[in-house]
Amino acid sequence: MERKIPWVWIVLGGLLLLAPGTFGRLFLDLAEGLTLTVLVLPLILGIGGFVGWQLLQRRLKPCPACGFVSSGQDSCPACGASLTDGSGPSSPAEFIDASTATIDVEVVDEERN
Repeated sequence: MERKIPWVWIVLGGLLLLAPGTFGRLFLDLAEGLTLTVLVLPLILGIGGFVGWQLLQRRLKPCPACGFVSSGQDSCPACGASLTDGSGPSSPAEFIDASTATIDVEVVDEERN
């Protein structure tokens, strides 16, 4: 069974869009607001998520002893090393600034049989 095309509703909708009165303007404003929300909301959520992720990364501290990453604690939850002064059970006695450190590399030739 064929279904008839609702020409009455199509013509009524067209008239509301072509000659907007109070209800036509309300319909257009509502459609405009919904469209703007659908287009802009993912952008706003993406920017908010990026800013939140950056703030979270700034608060994370890696443990100098085991490398476990935690946030807002004074001691490592995995090994118990102190995260404030860097003294852990297997951490080096002093930290060396990477910008002033020099690494000596020796080249060794190995003969292959």
